[in-house]
Amino acid sequence: MRTVLMVAEKPSLAQSIAKILSKGSCSTRKGLNGACSVHEYTGSFVGQNVRFKMTSVCGHVMSLDFIGKYNNWDKVDPAELFSKAPTEKKEANPKLNMVKFLQVEAKGCDYVVLWLDCDKEGENICFEVLDAIQPMMNKSYGNERTIYRAKFSSITDTDICNAMNQLGEPNKNEALSVDARQELDLRIGCAFTRVFMPLSLNFSFQTKYFQGKYGNLDSSLISFGPCQTPTLGFCVERHDKIQSFKAEAYWVVQAKVFKGKDSPLTLDWDRVRVFDRDVGQMFVNMAKTAKEAKVDSVTKKEKAKQRPPALNTVEMLRVASSALGMGPQHTMQIAERLYTQGYISYPRTETTHYPENFDLKGTLKQQANSSFWGEMVKALLSEGINRPRKGADAGDHPPITPMRAASESELGSDGWRLYDYITRHFIATVSPDCKYLQTTISFSIATEGFTCSGKTLISAGYTEVMPWQGIPQEEALPVCERGDTFTVDEIKLLEKQTNPPDYLTESELITLMEKHGIGTDASIPVHINNICQRNYVTVESGRKLKPTNLGIVLVHGYYKIDADLVLPTIRSAVEKQLTLIALGKANFQQVLQHTLDIFKRKFHYFVDSIAGMDELMEVSFSPIADTGKPLSRCGKCHRFMKYIQAKPSRLHCSHCDETYSLPQNGAIKLYKELKCPLDEFELVLWTSGSRGKSYPVCPYCFSNPPFRDMKKGMGCNECTHPSCQHSLNSLGIGQCVECETGVLVFDPTSGPKWRMACNKCNVVVHFFEQAHKVQVSQDSCDSCEASLVIVDFNKTRSPLPDGETQHTGCAFCDPVFQDLVELKYATMRHPMHRAGGARRGRGRGRGRRPMGKGNPKKPKDKMAALAAYFV
Repeated sequence: MRTVLMVAEKPSLAQSIAKILSKGSCSTRKGLNGACSVHEYTGSFVGQNVRFKMTSVCGHVMSLDFIGKYNNWDKVDPAELFSKAPTEKKEANPKLNMVKFLQVEAKGCDYVVLWLDCDKEGENICFEVLDAIQPMMNKSYGNERTIYRAKFSSITDTDICNAMNQLGEPNKNEALSVDARQELDLRIGCAFTRVFMPLSLNFSFQTKYFQGKYGNLDSSLISFGPCQTPTLGFCVERHDKIQSFKAEAYWVVQAKVFKGKDSPLTLDWDRVRVFDRDVGQMFVNMAKTAKEAKVDSVTKKEKAKQRPPALNTVEMLRVASSALGMGPQHTMQIAERLYTQGYISYPRTETTHYPENFDLKGTLKQQANSSFWGEMVKALLSEGINRPRKGADAGDHPPITPMRAASESELGSDGWRLYDYITRHFIATVSPDCKYLQTTISFSIATEGFTCSGKTLISAGYTEVMPWQGIPQEEALPVCERGDTFTVDEIKLLEKQTNPPDYLTESELITLMEKHGIGTDASIPVHINNICQRNYVTVESGRKLKPTNLGIVLVHGYYKIDADLVLPTIRSAVEKQLTLIALGKANFQQVLQHTLDIFKRKFHYFVDSIAGMDELMEVSFSPIADTGKPLSRCGKCHRFMKYIQAKPSRLHCSHCDETYSLPQNGAIKLYKELKCPLDEFELVLWTSGSRGKSYPVCPYCFSNPPFRDMKKGMGCNECTHPSCQHSLNSLGIGQCVECETGVLVFDPTSGPKWRMACNKCNVVVHFFEQAHKVQVSQDSCDSCEASLVIVDFNKTRSPLPDGETQHTGCAFCDPVFQDLVELKYATMRHPMHRAGGARRGRGRGRGRRPMGKGNPKKPKDKMAALAAYFV
């Protein structure tokens, strides 16, 4: 029996597709990498009985990067990144070992069906998968076709079965357009981000240079991006308009009239406003000569408020930000989840036009039993649905629509709010227009003309399901006709001022990015998220984007040197060329080389003119020597260094004019005035909080590893110094009980709630609470080779017999210590490390053996008992 391998983009998607195609009769097993499952069943394919294997990847299999030596930012001239530096495809997530997993599953297979997401990124992943599996597949017979591509827009039985019955081929041109974008962004972004400063002594990059010079520069990364920078440019352009705005006084003539016992009407002046007070007063004086207002005309006109066109990605992002208060990145994450769970169609589309064969009525029927809009849906189905407005057909996916009914309890709060909007929008597209009657009354008071108008609802139409767009109820205008007169109640001159524009909202920024071709529907949320994460803008109330000092200075600096780096024109032109590659109308290599040549010339000019950026920085930020608080002594000059808390936190010695990096996302304090035996720098203590982990750090060793097996960014808990009392060799107890590479290191500052913590992951082991003293012995456990610990207990709380207070033993194997050890997970400040609360016992996984210090050794036979202890 021949075998068909089918690959989706996400594990949840593979499960859903396999369930549909196998009609629920597939078997499931875990794959080699543990992250992706394999669903197997038998069926028919190209006229023969076959065995299907449905599995997935986890997004991109490969990522583009420079070869090793070009990743050393201190030794490579950034100019080389435009042409000389070779690139290579590397595994996007080496821990998942995705290539080996795919090759194992592909071995012996005869056909492959690619179920990757149906966009350009999906096409690119198709070829990443093919590169991995084709060498492992059985050879085809003659000209037999073995590679198939499934095209689908939703995870429904109908759409998935139709896709399986109409298999096509992967699109190489679309994949090439993604390759081109990846290489352009890598080369251009890295070159400008690494740009060296003529004022510094050697090659450096913007972040390192500026952070070593300015103390209140609150950003962990100062970067350039061909899409990111124009995105920031829009925000700063609006900021500049606000700052340069000068309020100007203007005057408006306001009149109030009434008829009989009716409430007074406030009229709008036909001249709108004047900018000269004396002129305004003249018009008021003229109008005051009349005691009555004469009706010149009464017009009534039926108008319609059009139902919306079908929903695409950009409009969904705009509404989610402006109406739901959800950021673009968060919105796309929720939309992706709703899609993979089968609640909505594919959420990345530029199209606002339903295909001719789209089952509008069937999609609408699924919502007929909803307690929120069921009655409106039933009325539409009985009266007949309206033909949707003609939108734009971008040739990608159908508009975003609900694919099945749902409830809030199924989707969660944010999931439901987004689904609720998508569903209401769809119902609105097939509903009638909103109709209303607009009445306008024109008055003349002396020589001046005034009007008032009002709207009366005729038919709510689509606004019944989208009530926020409805016609507000207004007080009815009095009945009158031409020639009638009203009594003038009041005429006065109002002074007002012009107002500056407000900061750009996310919704407005998305509109500008779409208009100017900055990014795609898939990447727009990423670019906006980047400028927020890097502290170039802050998100204010109403999801307004306010540039920070850093964001403003960067844009002004780029603009001062080369406006094309900020303006959207050049990136928009590049996007058009990438689209031509996808359509097969432009050559991949020619577009790549031409664009890189342009940016290479701009790069050299930027480097020659970088002093202009520095001048702006000097005006906006304080010298690093003037910021921070004295904390620890420098090992070179023995003077106090200042601790700078602004991101990234760091230490600066003003006498040596040196800046030293520190661990981030935690608190830093002096560590008992102890010194590193290698360089005489005073140690500092990093801690993630009272419930977290902590370890000492030598500021010099942190950035200048003293031993060959150490890398930058390691604290004393990873230092292999053979005799230092703070190093791994002195305080390491055993291999981490969770991760493969970590070592549990004793924290001598943690008493009386003593603990040891993994120097790689967030595992914390609490032990011997309230013990008087805990030390790490140089002897090892005979069973597990972990270092023994010497514990001095308080007399009143000692668990030892006969009043003894000191005991030496293995924290894992010694029966005296067995009930005094508890595994927890550190509470980390950084969101990447949120791993839930404390829990007892061990999780599932590998590497559950405490080991001795240094390199892990092969465990002894008694390790099975140790593993049972933690389960």
